[in-house]
Amino acid sequence: MGFTIGSSRTMRDIRTGTRRRGRSSECTAVAEYTGLWGWDVVPGARAAAGACSCGRTDCTAPGAHPLDFAPTIRAGATLDEATGTWAGFPGAAVMLPVGRAFDVIEVAEAAGRRALVRLERMGLPLGPVAATPDGRAHFFVSPGSAAELPRLLYRMGWDDTSLDLHGLGRGTFVTAPPSDRAGLGPVRWLRAPALDSATNPPQARLLLGTLAYVAHRSRV
Repeated sequence: MGFTIGSSRTMRDIRTGTRRRGRSSECTAVAEYTGLWGWDVVPGARAAAGACSCGRTDCTAPGAHPLDFAPTIRAGATLDEATGTWAGFPGAAVMLPVGRAFDVIEVAEAAGRRALVRLERMGLPLGPVAATPDGRAHFFVSPGSAAELPRLLYRMGWDDTSLDLHGLGRGTFVTAPPSDRAGLGPVRWLRAPALDSATNPPQARLLLGTLAYVAHRSRV
């Protein structure tokens, strides 16, 4: 994947979290996601006291969706570019479009934590893993994995429709750290991005057996 990061000083600012005056933690995170990891970013709504910042009284996902009128900040944007765009959406949540650079496998956080330990012990390739404040774990995997998930589960013998394991693909969005989701609290990294795993996330089939097994055992 080809993307630009900008000057060496910009790279240092992003990696160390150094902020110039007026730059929020969200701005720094956006620049890191676009400049270092090669991900697109979209400003998202926030929620407070059950109300969504999108302004719709009938909003079905308060604080958990992109702002309809906000532009996508494309992969490769520098810190200055990200700051300039983000200034138009103060307080927005950082959201990542799924299905472009990665898909997501979602499981319960408790099961995800146990699976992560197993996968690390097995030495399998892993991408970023995030935990949401509503108790879900998001495993970043290669794009296109969500569409293949039912077939892969069936071939592995995990065709139980009640299994709490789901694929998120193109057309969906996940909230990224350090942003709040749905007014419940911040999203956190269980396994932070790295250059190799962010730009080349693992194939779902490499993780799926362990994730399905742990998700199944967690409900017994």
